[in-house]
Amino acid sequence: MSDKKIDLDDRLQILCKMYEQKIPFNKVLGLKIESLNIEDVRVKFEMKETFVGNYVHGILHGGVISAVLDTTGGLTASLGVLQNMKRRTAEEIGKSLAKIGTIDLRIDYLRPGKGKYFIATGSIMRAGRRVSVTRMELYNDQDVLITVGTGTYIVG
Repeated sequence: MSDKKIDLDDRLQILCKMYEQKIPFNKVLGLKIESLNIEDVRVKFEMKETFVGNYVHGILHGGVISAVLDTTGGLTASLGVLQNMKRRTAEEIGKSLAKIGTIDLRIDYLRPGKGKYFIATGSIMRAGRRVSVTRMELYNDQDVLITVGTGTYIVG
């Protein structure tokens, strides 16, 4: 990678590419980042037969929900890291983002996961130098809130 310093839009593109194309499990889930900026994180995925947890009712498996919300929380926590990475190279940014990991995850399942597709959103509750806390929500294609969660992530 080059020593060229990159602006926020370029940093967001690095993050988007990392989460959509570089993380194999995210590709299995078919995650697509619909919106990624400091105020708004939106991740979409389509319902698949392999995601069904209750075959009688065709309901989304809780593990899929948890994985998507954890990914969304990590993506959201990454935004806090990017904000503090002004005047850094792409290589430095990549190394910092690779250190992010989940410390704690709480998921509250509110309704059955029925839908053709789902949208996960994330927001930063606290962005510290070492730890960030995020809030995540999952909506179905009818804009019904299915699940909420909070995640704590090591970021430094």
